[in-house]
Amino acid sequence: MDKKQARLRRARKTRARIAELKMVRLSVHRSNSHIYAQIIDAAGDRVLASASTLEADVRSAVGNGGNVSAAVAVGQRIAEKAKAAGIAQVAFDRSGFKYHGRIKALADAAREHGLEF
Repeated sequence: MDKKQARLRRARKTRARIAELKMVRLSVHRSNSHIYAQIIDAAGDRVLASASTLEADVRSAVGNGGNVSAAVAVGQRIAEKAKAAGIAQVAFDRSGFKYHGRIKALADAAREHGLEF
């Protein structure tokens, strides 16, 4: 089992638990260059809000998309978009990534700006 398969196995287990709760989830994905966040409805078939370091205003505010400050900016942005969509509570789906570094920074920023999880 390689590193990616192990991460996807962990992600599958987490998503199964979230599906049992029937909650809206905040899904996060990171690559070396960027970080992405999506709020997905309870059925798992519709994206309600999204934010990433590829967006023009986030990209202009943060030079490099692969660092902690970029993750904080994306966390703030996804929380603002969630509030605008009327979403206050989500389940955090870290997609099998360790809760550390950029993932933790995004989660903390989203919590500070009003999302509950």
